[in-house]
Parts: sequence; C-alpha cells; structure tokens
Amino acid sequence: MRGYPMKLTQSWPAMKSLNRLHLSLLVVLLMAAGSAIAQQSPDRGEIIHGSSDDGYTLGPRDKIKISVFNQDDLSGEYVLDGDGRFSMPLIGSVQAEGLSPADLQRRLVDMLRPDYLVNPRIFIEVANYRPYYLIREVLQTGAFPYVDGMTYLTAIAIAGGYSYRAKKHNVYVIRGNDLERVEIKLSVDEKVRPGDIIRVAERLF
Repeated sequence: MRGYPMKLTQSWPAMKSLNRLHLSLLVVLLMAAGSAIAQQSPDRGEIIHGSSDDGYTLGPRDKIKISVFNQDDLSGEYVLDGDGRFSMPLIGSVQAEGLSPADLQRRLVDMLRPDYLVNPRIFIEVANYRPYYLIREVLQTGAFPYVDGMTYLTAIAIAGGYSYRAKKHNVYVIRGNDLERVEIKLSVDEKVRPGDIIRVAERLF
C-alpha cells in the first residue's frame, strides 16, 4: 500500500548486533592471517623450522647435511671427526658434539652473522648416523652401520649371532653420548641407539 514503508525482516538492534559479530569475526581472521604470514616469513629468518632429528644429539662420525639458503659454497655434507667437530668454509672448525640439529643451526647462525652473511637461513639433517659397536661374545665384533628401529637382537644377528659361550637375553651397553661411560643392562628387545657400545657377556656355566 502506498504511504507505508516496507516492513523490515529484522529489527534494527538485531542488525547492529549481527554487524558487530561480523566485524569481530573479520578481526579474528585478519589476526590469524597475520600470524601465519609471520611464521612463514620470520623476522630473523635464520632457521628453517622443521629440521629433522631435533631430539637427537650429534656425535663423532655422524654425517650431517647442511643447507644454507642461496649459499652453495657453504651447503654440503660434513662428517664429524673423533672430537665431534667439522670444518666449514668461512668459519672454520665447529664443535657439534652434544648438540641437536636445531642447536647446531643456531650456533652456525651466530658464527656466520653478521660478518659473513646478513641473514643466514640454515637447515640441517642427519645424513648418516654414527655406527654402533659390538664386542665380546658374538661371531663378528667391530663397528656396524646404524639402522633406525633395530633391536639389540637384530644387531647381534647382523654380526653372525652369538658365540657358543654367550649369555643371551640381555646386553650391556654404554651409550654413545654418555661422557661418564656408564654401562647399563638392557633386554635384547630394546632399541639400538647410534654410537652404542654393546657388550655380549659370557655365560658363567
């Protein structure tokens, strides 16, 4: 009918409340997007997060792969020597033993910045783990390549099995990163760790 305004489907207070809700959602979305961008492009930019084996501590004879963004001369594979060190262009000798890959990343960033690189971006992964060692009552003693997930029983089998004097079911192990060299008794079903020195004891009778 002429002379009367069209009837609104929602009241004015309800529309204002709805607009406020839309505005709040928009603010939350913008903040989340800003946070995501900040994570993808960190201000410092020196460490590429997600490096493998962050819980693993490096030691002698580990081979590591270092990738330095846009720096082919610095990138490559490095083997830690008997003292847990390796030599890298520009910065020379680097002590890596006892550090996780993430710890080593931070150390390299500090050594490269700012004298050599303004904003170094580094990724480190373990290319080859250090070997484990078998001694005493197995058919073949010495160093063996580490395989992730293997048990002590598997390690003994790789060495040709037990000698006829061997005490089975348990092994005595010195962890590769244990500076105090404490020997611990473990089941043969436990998992080998890189650098383990594994002793198979002799039966008493």
